[in-house]
Amino acid sequence: MPRLTVLPHAALCPAGAAFEAPAGETLCNLLLAHGIEIEHACEKSCACTTCHVVVRSGYDSLAPAEEKEEDMLDKAWGLEATSRLSCQARLGVEDLVIEIPRYTINYEREGGSRK
Repeated sequence: MPRLTVLPHAALCPAGAAFEAPAGETLCNLLLAHGIEIEHACEKSCACTTCHVVVRSGYDSLAPAEEKEEDMLDKAWGLEATSRLSCQARLGVEDLVIEIPRYTINYEREGGSRK
């Protein structure tokens, strides 16, 4: 079973986390199941960027992002070449190291609107 390592995040998991997880499950679901309350304002429907993560190791083990995810990622704060939406990226068979960005764009929480 692959191991998912989450680098420390000041608010969500200050000490970081590491756990074995089943391949094929979304990163968002795995994080939530292990008590890491990553935002997912669109309820995991690939309609926002609040669950954005940066893959620091193991990126090539993930299936490529589909066009809808790529389009949404363009709007993510702190976008990097190895960024993914955790609601869309599924854990592969290799170990993965991810970082949850410090900031996120959450229009609902910020009281804004999407135009």
